[in-house]
Amino acid sequence: MSWQSYVDTNLVGTGSIAEAAIHGHNGAVWATSKGFTVNSAEFDTIIKAFNDPTNIQANGLHVNGVKYFTLRADDRSIYGKEGANGIVIVKTKQAAIIGRYVEGTQPGTANKIVESLADYLINQNY
Repeated sequence: MSWQSYVDTNLVGTGSIAEAAIHGHNGAVWATSKGFTVNSAEFDTIIKAFNDPTNIQANGLHVNGVKYFTLRADDRSIYGKEGANGIVIVKTKQAAIIGRYVEGTQPGTANKIVESLADYLINQNY
């Protein structure tokens, strides 16, 4: 399966994730939804937050130009909220999976989808 298939099928294809991306830890884009761009400054902030979430806890998190209030941030997962929309970012051994959900999707459902894909990729040594 290609990286794009993971975004299209396992994330967006569920109907609960509106947009998604997979980036390598170095910031390289492995796959992304059309029009969903996580720029290098945004991704740099994300990857640093897995080690030290202080900045995003104090100032929020920007993804695709949208500012999210940080709900959770640890060495594996970052959850953010913007109105009725939200963001789920999970770090694997080699990548970060980013899923954005919109109003009408339960946050727990979106979290489970992204976390489950991350678990699968970790088990595959990604």
